[in-house]
Amino acid sequence: MTRTTEAPDGGSAVRAEDHADSFRSSLPRQAALRTITRLQGGYRKDNPAAVAAVARLRREAGREPHTSPTSWGLDDLEALTDLRSKERVEGSDISRYLSPMARQRHEQREEREDRAVHLAVTLWALHQQSLRDEPMHVPGWSLGRAVRRLAQGKAGSQDPTARDSDGQTSDGEAGEDRQPQPVEDISSTVRKRFVRIGTSADVDTLSRRLREMVLLLRNARIPLDYGLLADQLYRWQDETSQGTVRRSWGRDFHRV
Repeated sequence: MTRTTEAPDGGSAVRAEDHADSFRSSLPRQAALRTITRLQGGYRKDNPAAVAAVARLRREAGREPHTSPTSWGLDDLEALTDLRSKERVEGSDISRYLSPMARQRHEQREEREDRAVHLAVTLWALHQQSLRDEPMHVPGWSLGRAVRRLAQGKAGSQDPTARDSDGQTSDGEAGEDRQPQPVEDISSTVRKRFVRIGTSADVDTLSRRLREMVLLLRNARIPLDYGLLADQLYRWQDETSQGTVRRSWGRDFHRV
C-alpha cells in the first residue's frame, strides 16, 4: 500500500487517510470471519474450548464492547486488535501523521469497528447456539435474503428436491413450485420486524432488533453471512453510509 508522509497537517496526510479507508473498512469483516471461521468448526465438533468460547460470546450479545468486564479478552476483539497490529507493521496505520481533529476521527472509526465486530460475532454465537449439524454463518446469505426466506415460511438454506412418480429427481429442479412467492403473500409479521430493523435510529435499537431477528432465524435454521453483516454494521454507524446499507438490505429482500 502506497502512502505519503509529508506535512502532518497537510494535504498528503489527508490523501493517506482517504487511501486507507477501503482497507480499514474491511477490518470488521476480516476480524469477524477470522473468529467465526475458527470457532464454528470447533463448536460443531463439540470441542470444549470452542464451546466455552461461544458461550462467553453469546452472553455478551447486545452489550457494548469493553463496557462489561466480562467482555475483556474475548476472541472477537482480540482478532481485531491483531489485525490492527499487522496494519501498523505493514505501514498502513497513518494515525501518527494526522492532526488532532483527524486523529479523533481515526479513534471514532476504531470505536465503530469494535462495535461492528462485537455485535456481529456475538449475534453469530447466539445464532449457532445448540446447532451442531449445520453452520449458521454461510457466505452469501445477506440479511435481506435470510429474512425473505423466513418471511416465506421456509426453513434451512436448501429447498427439497422435486421428484417424479418413479422417485427420481427432476433434473435438480427445487421444490414443488418454482414460481417466486409474491411479496404480498409473505409473513407480514416478519416483514414488519425487518422494517423496524431498517428504521432503527441508534446502535442500541438496531442491536436489539437484530437480536430478535436472529432468534427467529435460529429457530428456522436459516443462516447469515456474518462477515458481510460486520462490514455493513461498521458502515451503518456512519450517517453518510446508512442509506447505502439500508438499500442493500431492502434490495436483497426483494431479490428472488
